[in-house]
Amino acid sequence: MQQNEATEAIRAAQRSVKEVLPFADTADFDAVERGFLGTIEPGVIKDADGRVVWDADGYDFVRGDAPDTVNPSLWRQSLLVAKHGLFEVVEGVYQVRGLDLSNVTFVESDTGVVVIDPLISKETAAAALALYRRHRGDRPVKAVIFTHSHIDHFGGIFGIVGTDAVASGEVEIIAPQGLVAEAVAENVYAGTAMGRRAGYMYGAALGRGPKGAVGAGLGATTSTGQPGIVPPTKEITTTGETYTVDGVDIEFQMAPGTEAPAEMHFFFPRYRALCMAENATHTLHNLLTLRGALVRDPHVWSRYLTEAIERYGDRADVLFASHHWPTWGRERIADFLGQQRDLYAYLHDQTLRMLNLGMTGAEIAEEIELPPVLENAWNARGYYGSVSHNVKAIYQRYMGWFDGNPARLWPHPPKALAERYVAAIGGVARVVEQARAAYDTGDFRWAATLLDHAVFADPENAAARELYAATLEQLAYGAENGTWRNFFLSGATELREGNFGTPTKTNAPEILAQLSVEQLLDSVAIAVDGPKAWDLDLALDITLVDENRNFRVTLRNGVLVYVQKDADPASAGVTLELTKPRLLALVAGDQTSPGLSIAGDPSVLTSLTSVLGRGDPDFNIVLP
Repeated sequence: MQQNEATEAIRAAQRSVKEVLPFADTADFDAVERGFLGTIEPGVIKDADGRVVWDADGYDFVRGDAPDTVNPSLWRQSLLVAKHGLFEVVEGVYQVRGLDLSNVTFVESDTGVVVIDPLISKETAAAALALYRRHRGDRPVKAVIFTHSHIDHFGGIFGIVGTDAVASGEVEIIAPQGLVAEAVAENVYAGTAMGRRAGYMYGAALGRGPKGAVGAGLGATTSTGQPGIVPPTKEITTTGETYTVDGVDIEFQMAPGTEAPAEMHFFFPRYRALCMAENATHTLHNLLTLRGALVRDPHVWSRYLTEAIERYGDRADVLFASHHWPTWGRERIADFLGQQRDLYAYLHDQTLRMLNLGMTGAEIAEEIELPPVLENAWNARGYYGSVSHNVKAIYQRYMGWFDGNPARLWPHPPKALAERYVAAIGGVARVVEQARAAYDTGDFRWAATLLDHAVFADPENAAARELYAATLEQLAYGAENGTWRNFFLSGATELREGNFGTPTKTNAPEILAQLSVEQLLDSVAIAVDGPKAWDLDLALDITLVDENRNFRVTLRNGVLVYVQKDADPASAGVTLELTKPRLLALVAGDQTSPGLSIAGDPSVLTSLTSVLGRGDPDFNIVLP
């Protein structure tokens, strides 16, 4: 695929970045090297079939000065996250970084080791454990801690421990209350759409290089191995709760509703080490991730950071997190946590102040300025979240999608709107001409807006598509935010080469198996094609023989409703008896395998399944 060089407008913007940000401050580079013990060579991890699921060596090009095609600030961050291997945090605490999007941490106990956040895939987690053991010996795993409910913090569990060891009590799984429910719901309810957009966000289909993916800000990218989950044997519910694993005390701080719905911090008194999960990393994080999620609460987030400062600020000698590198020394920890706290609090408070002046989210995003200290703090730069999209998320959280202007209450959808704009401007050729003029003057945002309308009005117009791709490239080259860059370049890739679908999958069977019966039935309700089901009036009973539970399921007016109750075959068209795993298979479309007993009219089940659809992991994004 032919890619363009950076235009003079972008090169000038890159020079400006170099002039205004404190590049002479190299403390982070010292921190990222500190305690390095070794790494895997080559930096490639494969699955059992020989498929590459992680390639750290693919980022070896990230070295030296920033090329013109990468924002110098993002290049600096990419230099830092490209460093991979095993690191000593303090004696007894070790961390593997750069073998997945997230970190895995090993805290040595009296006779073994406690593992924190086992990455996304079992293959990368197994490689990280092997690297740790190569340097620290074959210490048995005593417990695994999941800090929160995102897949990069539990997915690799089967690379660390098997279910037998957990079932026997040999290994404990410790997690914040509600983690499993939140984890599986995120990967099921809107999982298809989130997965498709995550391919854009992490640059899954992009080549690595100065004109391609250079990292996602939070880490390089996501691994593509086999994820799984094991339910916790110990749920943490209360701040201040202390739990001991193999002689090591762990003091917990609950932090729900922050970066994840279920999240917690914890402190190891033995090592004077504080784990901040994903609530204090070396970037501004997302309040609304570009892949899609519920809007996070920066007010609560900042309050939990304040609580962490008060509880642990005078006790911790080192702070580590589930991404990036640690922070050592009480003074640096206080500065770091204080800046992170002030960052989220400032965005929250100032967005509310400005929206109460009548400003919309888009207007606030253009107008808001960070205080000079935060603007020049590397840990507060927008490599993963951004001030722009976080401010809009805060506006959305409080005010919703509508900005109050009645002309924007009922606009046409994108394709119909595009056709009208293009006609008003004078046709696609005229739109492309105007976009070319904007491109040539460096107004890439306006060029992208015009060309978005052009390709939605005429998707096959080659000139519009190529200029749109070139425009998105320039926006990518100038982006400080790693995920913005990936979005822009992914859009350019699809304009030139076609839809790349969803390269990564998070709805692994091991994760789906943890769905509750209620979540399984919710997933069926979401799959009902409403208009097709308008005229159906169905009732069926489901008996889960392995859980001794009965559910009445009805479908009326295109709505599937379930209620747990005693079975009443007389009023149901059909009764199903099966286990929960067999129900999972049935929901996936398997009506013929053994283990399903049907009493009554089987056509009721057939009628129900006939109106169930599946999400489309290949839906268009940059084209209609």
